[in-house]
Order: sequence, then structure tokens, then C-alpha cells
Amino acid sequence: MSDCCTPSNNTLPVEKSISTCPLNGKSGKLVGLVTLKSLLIPTALEQINAESIYRFCASSDCPVVYFSENQQVFNTYHLKVPVFQKDQDEEVPACYCFGWTRQRIRKEIEEQGQTQAIASISSHIKAKRCGCEFNNPQGYCCLANVRVVINR
Repeated sequence: MSDCCTPSNNTLPVEKSISTCPLNGKSGKLVGLVTLKSLLIPTALEQINAESIYRFCASSDCPVVYFSENQQVFNTYHLKVPVFQKDQDEEVPACYCFGWTRQRIRKEIEEQGQTQAIASISSHIKAKRCGCEFNNPQGYCCLANVRVVINR
């Protein structure tokens, strides 16, 4: 498994597809097929096209999570997990690999004046324990999500 914070060339597809969400027109980031295979519910998994290139739509006001160049979309209800960018619930993970939710981070800040989330996750990344491409709907490192929670 590659370092989740630095995707290897064989985890992400070659960038040759459309880059904007068909619903909201905003740019989407490439996501590897392994992410969709890991996180889509069975009925949605039956619909993926292994030859398509998929992108992740991070817009909080859009129900689309993944889209392809042929306008195929998978919405939030097609995933096994809630999506950090699209679900503001306190129990939604900011870090899908190590269980850092908004609530856990905020509670630690309230109780201790700071959080060890970044240090803890970074330590796990260094030890090659993360599996963002399998666990995180974005398909890549969650540290930016964790920083968003900390900075709020």
C-alpha cells in the first residue's frame, strides 16, 4: 500500500476526463477506483464502470460524491459512510482511518486546550498504518479535514 498522503501513479487514474460535477459545475478531484469499490453500497458498486475515471465532488451543498466523464453520479446515499464535506453531524469522521470525529477533536480541545489529532494521525501515517484510499470518501489523506475542524 502506498503512503496515503502521497498517492502513487497507480492509485489515481490518468487525468483525461471532465473535471466538473454535472450537478453543480464545480471542479472535482480525481479519485481511484479502489475508493469507490471500498465505499459504495452493493447496488451502487454493481453500476461502476471500471474503465471510467471518477472524481470526488467536495461541495457541501451538492449530493453528488463521485462523478464520471459520462455523467454517471453516485450520491451520498450510495456510500457506506457519511461524507465529511457533505454531512455536518458531529459524529462524522474527519479522519476515517483512526476515528477522529468533529466531536472527538472538539472535546479534546475543550478539555485540554488543544488536540493531539494531527500528531496522532501523522504518527500513524509515518508508520504506514493509514488506508485513506480505502476508508476516506475523498480517496486521499484526511489531514486537511482535521485542520478544518481544529481551526473552527
